[in-house]
This record gives sequence, C-alpha cells and structure tokens, in this order.
Amino acid sequence: MKKFLIGIPLLLVVLVFGLAALAGITPSFIIYGPGVGSGIGAKLLCSAEYVMEQPRDQAFADLVQYSSILSELTIAYDTDQQMVTTSLFGLAEKTATYIPGLGCAVDYPDVNARRSIVVSPPLPSARPWPAGDTVTTLDPALQSLTETLVEEDNAAGLNTRALLVVHDGVIRAEAYAQGADAQTPLLGWSMAKSLVAIMLGNLEMRGLIDLSARPGFEQWQDERAEIGITDLLTMTDGLAFAEEYNPGDDATAMLFTEPSMSDYVLAAPLENPPGTVFNYSSGTANLLARLHHDTLGGPQAAYSDYMTHVFRPMAFQNAVFEVDASGVFAGSSYFYASARDWARMGQLMLNSGELNRQRIVTADWVRRATTPNDSRNDRAYGYQWWLNRGNARLRYPDLPADAYFANGNRQQRVMVVPSAGVVIVRLGW
Repeated sequence: MKKFLIGIPLLLVVLVFGLAALAGITPSFIIYGPGVGSGIGAKLLCSAEYVMEQPRDQAFADLVQYSSILSELTIAYDTDQQMVTTSLFGLAEKTATYIPGLGCAVDYPDVNARRSIVVSPPLPSARPWPAGDTVTTLDPALQSLTETLVEEDNAAGLNTRALLVVHDGVIRAEAYAQGADAQTPLLGWSMAKSLVAIMLGNLEMRGLIDLSARPGFEQWQDERAEIGITDLLTMTDGLAFAEEYNPGDDATAMLFTEPSMSDYVLAAPLENPPGTVFNYSSGTANLLARLHHDTLGGPQAAYSDYMTHVFRPMAFQNAVFEVDASGVFAGSSYFYASARDWARMGQLMLNSGELNRQRIVTADWVRRATTPNDSRNDRAYGYQWWLNRGNARLRYPDLPADAYFANGNRQQRVMVVPSAGVVIVRLGW
C-alpha cells in the first residue's frame, strides 16, 4: 500500500512531463518558466509604465515578442503604489515597484536596499547639445534621409523608434517613431555594460581603483582569486555563465529571479583559465557593477558618486540607471535613456574621454577600452565595447576598421567611428 501511494505522484509527474514534451514544453520550462515569466513581465511592464511612460498595449506587444507564452500573463497595475504584479498561469506571482530616479525592480520582501537610496533629481538644461537638450544643428538632407530610413525600417516591421546621427560634435539628424520622441528614455539592454565600464574608468582616473589589479571579492578564495579586473572588462574572466535566455539558464535566472544579480554570479565556478577565452556574459557585467558598488562603499555611495561624477558631467537629461533589489546598478541591462543621452556616451568616447569641457575618463583609458583583447577565440572586444577590428576579418567589412560600438538586445546600437567623426544611435524593439 505504501509503495502504491508513492507511485501515484510519481506516475502523475511522468504523465505531466510526457504531455508537456508532446506540447513542446521542456522540463526546464515547467520548473523555471513561471518564475522567469512573472519576473520578466513585472519588471519590463513596470519600467514601460513608469520610466518610458509607454502605452500599455505597446508595452505588452513588446513583451510577448520574447515568447508568445507571455501572452498568458495575468497583469495588475497599481497606480497608487506605482507597481505592477504579474503571474504566469496563476503561478509564481511577482511584483515590481517604481522608485522615481531609480526606475523599477522586482520586489523581494527580505532584500530592499534600493528603498533606502536617497535620489538626486536630474538637472534639465536648455543649453545646446551635448551640454543640454537644445538642438539647432540639423542638416536638411541628412535629416530627410534619416526620416526615410526610419519609415522604411518600420514598414519592414523592424520597430525602430529612434535614429540619431552626430557629426563633428553636433547632432545632424534625428528621427523618432512609434510614440517615442527626443525626450523618451528607451531601453538599451546590454549597452548599459559600456556605461559601467566608463564608470569604472572614472574611478580609475580619480585614483579610487586600479583596473590592472584583481577585484578582491571575498567570495573568491579559490582559483577565481586569479581573475583580474581587466579579465572582467574584456569578458575573458573564465567564469561559467550561459548567455542564453531560456527558463533555467543563467541569464534569465539572474535577471528575473534573484534579488542580488551580482551574488548569483559570484557563485559561478571557473570554467577556463582567466584571460584565455572570450565568453560574452551579462553576469560579468553585473560583477563590474558590484565592483563599482563595493569600491565606493554601498548603494548610496555608489549612486551618489555616479550622479556627481558621471551623470551630471555628461549632462544626461532623460536617463535612469536602474538598480536591483540589493541596491547595485543592473549593469548588464537596465539603463534607460533618450537617443540624445545615448549619443552623449558615444561622443564622450569619440572625444577621448572629455565631454562638456569635463574629463570623465582618461584618453589612455579610452585607448585601452577600444584595444582588442588577448583571448584565443574572439579578440574584437574591448572594455565592454564591441570592436570592428581585432579578428582576422572585420565584424562589419563596410565600416572603417576603427569603428566600435555599444550593443544591446533587439539591435540597440551606439556606433562610434573615430576616423569619420561620427556617432550613430539606433534604438527600438
């Protein structure tokens, strides 16, 4: 009788997994899917609602492009508390809450360091770009071409929402679509990685960190102690991290089910000797954000330092860098900014580290950040910046060899071409 009672649940499990397999649903999805689905729904819909102020139908259409199963989400908006609650098939309910100036993050009852951060308001400026948000330098022919390109993109279903061209230090053309305008903060996804590298470069310039040293994470008392900060910056750290986006994979678990993204990655084992193999990893970017946080002494200090030494000198006007529940910047993914703000980041690099008559990183740091790494498999990557050169063939043969770019999911780009004096920004879905 006892064996029979134990066998019934086992038989049901086998039956459920068998039916799921016939329906194309993997065991990993059954185990991890509801938590990931609820997490991505709450987080992205919250930021769409309160950071981008995007129409809800558009935000939902964007969300389900990641997986049609997300159309099964139950969604509740609480406008008084500025939060969004979601659940997938009624399971794994999650809530994301908005904090002005910090954006949205999935809530975890026992981890709420982000709520203690005192936020500084942005300082809007009507000065000419890049010091402010006034643009009077459009070139009629280039403007017409840019508008045409955006129209053609969207006629082809590419969902381009912003396309902006800077030449010789001024904006020559900008076009917007699908409800976006010059003030709309748009999600850059992994382009946030490039900003985190700049933030660390700023700390180096001020003598607060030695980027040639090791990060000194106390959790790494084994062979990982040999990983250098430069290994992290060039994605050659050797840590085991799968940049896949299926339920149960590292990236989705880190982004949508963990209160501390960096804690999740700090537990990753070493897979390759540091400095030898390039492995693109959003986890590594969040370790760099954690390094910024730890160097400065905590969430408030890290936030205030960023605002004082990066945000305001760069004159960001419509930008929000979100933090996770632990108060650490979500360095892999969650910087929302207007096309003009993203272009400031590109112009800073083009200017060898200066913007608005202020030096933010050294010229030598920019040189190192745009130099190929020493890995044996993909050298065309610098300090969280993708490079056109470095491998046997250029990534983009039609572009100059010196081009490099910030790159994000759904074809976000900040392309910098030093030999042409050009920065091009493309944002969309």
